[in-house]
Amino acid sequence: QVQLQESGPGLVKPSQTLSLTCTVSGGSITANAYYWSWIRQPPGKGLEWMGAIANSGSTYYSPSLKSRTFISRDTSKNQFTLQLSSVTHEETAGYYCARADSLTGWRAADSWGQGTQVTVSS
Repeated sequence: QVQLQESGPGLVKPSQTLSLTCTVSGGSITANAYYWSWIRQPPGKGLEWMGAIANSGSTYYSPSLKSRTFISRDTSKNQFTLQLSSVTHEETAGYYCARADSLTGWRAADSWGQGTQVTVSS
């Protein structure tokens, strides 16, 4: 059974770049037709899909975040990474990685990390 685990700094200063890594175990990020996704949830708000990297290596981004988001992967470590630049206080949120079988079906992703809290503050 695949497991995902987020890691990264819990505190980021405004205007800096947020970087998180998702380590996957129990399955390869290059196998099958999956979309390895990043999703966030600000306090008191709903889930927001940020972007994904497919098993092929192709990347997909939310239009509202595309100019500031970069998703990459390290297949030797079975990890994929999120970078979000120029963060603001409003981007304080729980950040999750997940595995979905489609881009539009991310809410029904079959595997999720436990999430990591990121606070944007000076």
